[in-house]
Amino acid sequence: MNLANDSFVTVVSGLPRSGTSMMMHMLSSGGLPLLTDDARSADADNPQGYLEFAPVLRTRTDSSWVGAARGKAVKVIYGLLRDLPAEYTYRIVFMQRQLEEVVRSQQVMLERRGEPGAGLAPDKMIDLFARQVREIQTWLDQQPNVRVLYVPYADVVKEPPGEAQRVADFLALELDIAAMAEVVDATLYRQRKK
Repeated sequence: MNLANDSFVTVVSGLPRSGTSMMMHMLSSGGLPLLTDDARSADADNPQGYLEFAPVLRTRTDSSWVGAARGKAVKVIYGLLRDLPAEYTYRIVFMQRQLEEVVRSQQVMLERRGEPGAGLAPDKMIDLFARQVREIQTWLDQQPNVRVLYVPYADVVKEPPGEAQRVADFLALELDIAAMAEVVDATLYRQRKK
């Protein structure tokens, strides 16, 4: 398999609750190494685990980890993409999900944990997320060292093999498409837009 391409960093990004963990699991099952730690373990909201890498949160002040991510996949939440150093090349798999579903999924997760919400009404959160996503997409379009593939969460759940192949083609890697598709668990798509 052609999985030794260290000329770029594969970044999985998107809003919280948009399917980024699912995509990380798909890439791992497909044969792509991940850059992760065990700082955040699996729970009822994400039973397959979060597959995060804590140093990503400090990228603005310390981006020394990025070099080690070449040839691997790492999760970087959408709000931190601007912090990635420009001297590297990135292929970003940007997960998309209906904003109403994102907000509801976050609400359910916070309620389950007994944590307060963001203090904004759902419609205000949707407006905020929509604006932030537009801004980051505009910024990404202007970066010469970045290529982006937008992947709708609902499409992955509906047609896992096709979306897995699309991701593999974008990354130009010979990933195990069947193994990637097998990771997708439609029962975890719990906050569907009505």
